[in-house]
Amino acid sequence: MTEPAANDQPAATEPRARPAQPRQPGPAQRRPEATRTAAPRPPRSHPVLEQLAALYPHLFGEVFLPLKRGIFQDLLAAHPEAFEREDLKAALALHTRSTRYLTAVASGQQRHDLQGQAVEPMAPEHVHHALLEVFRRRQGRANENLRPKLIERIVQAFEASGLSRAAYAELVHSRDEAANTVLDEALAEAAARAARDEALLRAFEASGQAIEAFADMYGMDPRAAALTLERGRRRRS
Repeated sequence: MTEPAANDQPAATEPRARPAQPRQPGPAQRRPEATRTAAPRPPRSHPVLEQLAALYPHLFGEVFLPLKRGIFQDLLAAHPEAFEREDLKAALALHTRSTRYLTAVASGQQRHDLQGQAVEPMAPEHVHHALLEVFRRRQGRANENLRPKLIERIVQAFEASGLSRAAYAELVHSRDEAANTVLDEALAEAAARAARDEALLRAFEASGQAIEAFADMYGMDPRAAALTLERGRRRRS
């Protein structure tokens, strides 16, 4: 029997060889590419904010400063041809809702005009609500409980306001019961500190001693004792 030549067709019992076809990616292979295509891009900075940063780097640059009320009208008046009203309004809304800006407000800094001059104090309620929002955002990313730090910051903001506890509570009270609970804790801590400061001030006044000797008697650092006594005097006045 004659053997088939090399170019003869293979026997019927052997599978017919198919021409190599380009391999098509399966669904699992296509999914990452589809996901990359469908994933939203990170939001870009508003072009008007870039303009503002170039014009006023002391307000909109690396460091944010709280803006005076009416800054929108001031910008339109200063640059009547540079900004569309709605674009400027949208850009300022993004800016003032950013965590960096709210952090500046929460610090209690004064509001600033276009020249970077401090022109008006920040209202206590604005400081308080900025504190709540900043800590809410940070707590969502933190691995620790930030509540004690928030309470400490509220105590500081309350003491800086110069208001009574009742007046401050009425001013910043909101419909958020969780926020009101934190407020109550902070004001209770402030009251306890005030009582301790007043007791220490009375003890110092009764001792007739110099601050260094008095601090040594109570095991306190003289500078810390002096600050505590001064805080007690301010509250008393």
